[in-house]
Amino acid sequence: MSFNLTCAQEKVISQKEIIGTYLDSLKSELKVKWPKNRTINLVFHGHSVPTGYTTRGVLDRSNAYPYRTLKKVNDFYPYSVVNTITTSIGGEQAEQGAKRFKEEVLNHKPDVLFIDYGLNDRGIGLERAKIAWELMIEQALAYGTKVILLTPTPDLKEDIFSNKTPLAKHSKQIRALAKKYNVGLVDSYALFKSLAKIQPLKGYMSQNKHINQKGHQFVADAIFEYFKIQ
Repeated sequence: MSFNLTCAQEKVISQKEIIGTYLDSLKSELKVKWPKNRTINLVFHGHSVPTGYTTRGVLDRSNAYPYRTLKKVNDFYPYSVVNTITTSIGGEQAEQGAKRFKEEVLNHKPDVLFIDYGLNDRGIGLERAKIAWELMIEQALAYGTKVILLTPTPDLKEDIFSNKTPLAKHSKQIRALAKKYNVGLVDSYALFKSLAKIQPLKGYMSQNKHINQKGHQFVADAIFEYFKIQ
C-alpha cells in the first residue's frame, strides 16, 4: 500500500516539475529587453476550438485560448515580443494536421507548439490518432521546438465522469504520449472534470463541444502555468 502511494506521489511531483521547468530557457528569453530580445513564436495546431469557433459557424478568435494566452504572457513579460500563430482548422483531425505539419506548422519556426486534436480524433479512433500525434511530436522535437499537448475540452453529450467514453480514452492516450516523449501537458479534460464536480459545465460552453470565452480563459490560465516564474 505504501509503495503504491509513493509511486503516485512521485508521479504528481514529476508533473509539477515539468510545468515549472519545461520552458525555463524560453522564460529567460522572454525577460530580455530591446535591442537584444527576439520574436518568440507560439504555434497552436488543432481543430475548431483553438481556431475560435463558437456556435453556428461564428468565430471569436481574439477570445480563443491562443490569444488569451498571448495576453497573459505579454502582461507578465512586458519586454517580450511574442506571436500567437494558429495553424488550426475547424473540423480537422490529427491525421489531416499531420499531413500539412512540415509545410504549414514548422515553417512558422515555433518556439512552443501546442497540439489540440482530441475532440475530433474520435472520428478516426485511438490507433490512427496515436500515429498522427507521434509523427507531429517527433517532427517538432527534431526541429528543436518545445511541445505541449492538450487533452480535449468537454463535449456535453459525453459523461465527463465516465472513464469509458471516447474523450476519456483519447485523454488517457494523450497523457501517455506526453509521458513517453517527456513533453508538456495541459490536461484540459481533467481540469474540466474537476470543475464539473462543483459547478455545471454549461456555463463554460457556447455549444455542446465548443467552449465559450469563460472556457477559453480556463484553458489559457492552465497554459500560462508553464510561463510563470516559480
